[in-house]
Amino acid sequence: MSAVRPTWEPHEKHGHLTMRSDLPDTVFAFPKQRKEPLTDAQHVRNAIARFDQVLDVPDQDRAVAFANIEKAARHYGVDLSETNWHQLGVHPQRHRGESAAEAVETKRERGELAKAAAKAVKTKREHGVLKKAAAKAAAARRREREEGAAS
Repeated sequence: MSAVRPTWEPHEKHGHLTMRSDLPDTVFAFPKQRKEPLTDAQHVRNAIARFDQVLDVPDQDRAVAFANIEKAARHYGVDLSETNWHQLGVHPQRHRGESAAEAVETKRERGELAKAAAKAVKTKREHGVLKKAAAKAAAARRREREEGAAS
């Protein structure tokens, strides 16, 4: 089996809220999926803890992700006791969707869901994400109308 080369490169951009879309692919443990950013020691520890929660990823991508985590861990001084990605696990939780649905229902019952949604909308508005999404949707509708008229 050939050695896997990491794709991770340090990226120190931080601010009040750095949007995931602002980050290059080389910052993520799983660059193809843009999952688990590795921008500081805390994110490296988080990626280690959540490694087995990334769904629908082939073994080759997991090997690259582990190589990226190793490289980032060395860079940020994070102790990594695992020596290969198999030690981090590969099996996501069963019934994950059901657990997520239960969590949403619990937040709804506690009255936390609307507050969290409002906070998310505010953040997206501050970063222009909503305008970009609206422009993209309008462009898609325009293309559909033009294609419909051409038919």
